[in-house]
Amino acid sequence: MAKNILIVDDAAFMRMMIKDILTKNGYTVAGEAENGAKAFEKYNELKPDLVLMDITMPEVDGLQALKNIKAADPNAKIIMCSAMGQQAMVIEAIQSGAKDFIVKPFQADRVLEAVKKVVG
Repeated sequence: MAKNILIVDDAAFMRMMIKDILTKNGYTVAGEAENGAKAFEKYNELKPDLVLMDITMPEVDGLQALKNIKAADPNAKIIMCSAMGQQAMVIEAIQSGAKDFIVKPFQADRVLEAVKKVVG
């Protein structure tokens, strides 16, 4: 069963990399967003099964977008993506309801392990 996933990252090549990993493994990418404000809009529009979201983005960062999405839908499943050295933000993300986090640079097996753990 294909799960619909929303990918949120300000870097187009990162979105492309994640999309590639997911689609090759039977997941459906429902949509993409390049910042937290767009992520919130797309989440409400697409109602994806899962959101993979970068923490550091322009306009609205991933932490704020996470909080906004969780406030609108407490059942939202969100996995945060972060660069090394963002432990404090990762902890805040988990406390704010993120289900897991993936560290950049991405390893395909780690991305898939996190996705499987959260949405099966």
